[in-house]
Amino acid sequence: MNESATTPTSEQESELIARLETVRSDLLGEIGKVIVGQSHTLELLVISILCRGHCLLEGVPGLAKTVMVQTLGQVMDLDFNRIQFTPDLMPSDITGTDIIQEDPHSGRRQFEFLEGPLFTQVLLADEINRTPPKTQAALLEAMQERKVTVRGTTYDLPDPFFVLATQNPIEQEGTYTLPEAQLDRFMFMLRLGYPTRDEEVEILRRTTAGAKVVLKKVFSAKDLQELQTIVRQVPIPDPLLYDTVELVHSTRPEGASKVAEATEYLQWGAGPRAGQMLILGAKARALLHGRYHVAWEDIEALAAPVLRHRIIPTFAAQAEGLGSDDIIARLIAARQQQRAA
Repeated sequence: MNESATTPTSEQESELIARLETVRSDLLGEIGKVIVGQSHTLELLVISILCRGHCLLEGVPGLAKTVMVQTLGQVMDLDFNRIQFTPDLMPSDITGTDIIQEDPHSGRRQFEFLEGPLFTQVLLADEINRTPPKTQAALLEAMQERKVTVRGTTYDLPDPFFVLATQNPIEQEGTYTLPEAQLDRFMFMLRLGYPTRDEEVEILRRTTAGAKVVLKKVFSAKDLQELQTIVRQVPIPDPLLYDTVELVHSTRPEGASKVAEATEYLQWGAGPRAGQMLILGAKARALLHGRYHVAWEDIEALAAPVLRHRIIPTFAAQAEGLGSDDIIARLIAARQQQRAA
C-alpha cells in the first residue's frame, strides 16, 4: 500500500500546513493554562472543528467539560454561547422568535426576528439530554443544515458554527435519551475520564490559588475557514478508502463482510456518515501531526470516537461486560489482520 507523502498543491497551502503543526502545540499550550491533562480529548475537539464537525462530551460532573469548551472558544477567537438544557426549554428559547415591534415613525406594527443563543460560532449545549425531543429536533436542524427556520423563514447561522454538547452518563432521572438520528450528527463522542493523582494535585493547586489566567488568541475565524478548506484537499489513497469502508461495514451484523464480533455482539451498525467522519478526521489529524497524507494509524486512532455512538451492542455483549469500545477494538484488530494478509 502506498501511503507516501504527497506534495501540497501550492506554496500557500504548504505554509498553512507548517503553521498548523505549530498552532497545535500553541493551542494545546494555551488551553493547558486552564485545563490540566485531557490532551487527547482536546486534540479530538480541534480535529472536529477543523472538519466542521460537532462533538458530544460524556463525563461525570466536575471534569471541567464546560470550562474546556469555553476556553477553546477563547483561544480560537470565536463567539461563544452556552445553553443550559432543561426539561422546560422550548425550541424558540434556542432558535429565537418573532416579536412585534412598532415603527416609531409610521406607528405600524410588524414582526421582527430576535435571534436566540444558537446564533453563535461555538455553542455549548450543556446537559443536552435533559431537554425534550421537540427542542432536540430544533437543534438537529441547526447541526445538520447550519440554519434555523422560524415561522416559515430560514435564517443562516454564523460561519463557522459548532455544537459541543455535554451529557452526564450516570444521572438518568429527568433525562431524554438522544435519538439515533441526532447522535449520528455528532462527529465524535468523547468520554472524559478522571484525572491522574498528579493531575488532580495540579488542579487543586491552580483552582484554589486565585491566580488569574490570561489567554492568548491562537488564530482567528478567517484562519480557521482557510484550514477547513485545506483539510478537504489532503489526499488519501484508494486502498485506505476501501479499508475504511470495510471497517465501517464490519460493524453491521447483516453486512456482506461479516466479522464474528459484529454478528454476535452488535444489533445495529454504523451508517455511511461514519466513514465520512473517519476520512475527514484522519485528514485533519494528519495535518496536525505535520503530514500531508493519511495513514492507517489516523483511521485507527479515530475509530472509537467516531463509531462508539453509532453502534448498539447486544444483550450478549453486555452480559459479557463488553462495551462499544471493546467491540470496536476487536473489529480494528480483525481489520488489521486482513490488511496484513
